[in-house]
Amino acid sequence: MPEAAHPEESTDARLTRNWNELLQELRVAQTGVQILTAFLLTLPFTPRFEELDATQEGVYLAVLSGSVAATALLVAPVAMHRALFRQGQRPWLVGAAHVCAILGLAALALTVSGVMWLVFDVVVSAPGSWIAFGTTLALFTVLWVGLPQLNRSMR
Repeated sequence: MPEAAHPEESTDARLTRNWNELLQELRVAQTGVQILTAFLLTLPFTPRFEELDATQEGVYLAVLSGSVAATALLVAPVAMHRALFRQGQRPWLVGAAHVCAILGLAALALTVSGVMWLVFDVVVSAPGSWIAFGTTLALFTVLWVGLPQLNRSMR
C-alpha cells in the first residue's frame, strides 16, 4: 500500500509498521542466503572441487564472497537494531535497514547468478554457463525490479 493510504497513521506508527514489514521481508531472504553460504562453504571439502580450473576457482571465491556479503547486509539491520535499541534512532534505522536490504538483495541476485554460471560451467561449459548466468540475472531483474516498476507506472 502506498504511504498515503495511511493518513491517520502517526510518524512513530508508520516507522514501526515499516520496520516490522522490513523484518518480515528480511527473514525470508536471510534464511535463503544463509543456506547458500553454508552450502558454498562445504564445496572445497568435496573430492570434485580439485577438478575446478583457475577460472572456476576464481568464480567460486567470488560467489562465496558475494554470499558472505549478502549475509552481512541482510543480517545487518538486526545487529544495528540491537546496537541502537532504545536510543530513539528508529528513523535512521529504518532508512539504513532499507539500504542494507536493497544492497543485500542485489548481492544475492549476483551471487545466485554466479553460482548458476559455476554449476553450468562444470557440467556443460561455455556458452551454457553464460546463458545460465544471463538468464538467471534477467529473471531476478524482471521479478525484483521490472515488475515493481511496471506496477508504479500503471498507477
